[in-house]
Amino acid sequence: MAGQRVLISGMGGELGSRVASLLEETSWVGELTGIDADPPRRRLRRATFQRVPPAQHDRIVDTIREFDPHVLVHVATWEPDARAGTGTAKVLTDDAAMSVLGAAAECRALQSIVVRSGIEIYGRARGSLTRPDEDTPVNPTSEYGRMLARIEATACTTGERVGVPVTRLRFAPVLGPHVPSPLGRVLRQPVVPFSLLADPPFTVVHDHDAAIAIAAAAAHRVDAPVNIVAPGSISTFQAIRRGNRIPIPLIGPEWPLFKRMSWLAGVPIPDHVEELFHRGRLADDSRAKALLGVAPETETVAVIDLLHAWESVIRIPARRAVA
Repeated sequence: MAGQRVLISGMGGELGSRVASLLEETSWVGELTGIDADPPRRRLRRATFQRVPPAQHDRIVDTIREFDPHVLVHVATWEPDARAGTGTAKVLTDDAAMSVLGAAAECRALQSIVVRSGIEIYGRARGSLTRPDEDTPVNPTSEYGRMLARIEATACTTGERVGVPVTRLRFAPVLGPHVPSPLGRVLRQPVVPFSLLADPPFTVVHDHDAAIAIAAAAAHRVDAPVNIVAPGSISTFQAIRRGNRIPIPLIGPEWPLFKRMSWLAGVPIPDHVEELFHRGRLADDSRAKALLGVAPETETVAVIDLLHAWESVIRIPARRAVA
């Protein structure tokens, strides 16, 4: 595998930048390049980068075909209300998936595809499994879940067309000090809502563990979905109390009003996060270690504690003009 060409779509984000940094240290990676709408968020030693917005379809296709990667790592996913509103995130994610994965189908050297997905793809419909494994049918019940389902479907179609394995990494909500996350923003507010009628558990995953899983998937080339979640779980109320926030119990009718107030405060609560508050979000990750050789190490409770320990943004007023 020495000298393999690897292309990362979404290299500009925190997760994509971390993956690039890890792959730079591996002996099997030769040329490493990335594309994204924004430049990488960390210093990279030997990776190259091209700034290309998702809407520039022809330029994306030309860039990928010219590079002709052996491995394509697609992490260009916009979670609703993380970096963009739901409508914009949907368009950006769909445009990137169609352009990047479509271009990959025309690359003769292509040997493997790795895509970022999420456990939101299983949905939380009534009667659904509380802790789904990879054999659980896909049944998304949120806009983000449906976005992820489309990415996986497009990737699998491409893989079948050119005969290469497609690894679908289904992450729990990814949290990190520089990762834009609607769940993380809500939990860090001074006042945080929780469902009084049901306070089910959920899990998350630290961004460093997520990056390690992606780098491992690029090397192992498994043709299967793989759940990636942190050990353990926590409820919303427990997460609130660990951060010394003020819990606000809501029964049902108050949720739309609270969501509106939160949106006005600049902290929107998209439907997949509200679904997590009401019905929880867990997944079985017992196959990760066997398939990828790695599994998340930072426990859910520890990730939440780190979330609350991150420094807040301090706004410094402009200096006064001095005569």
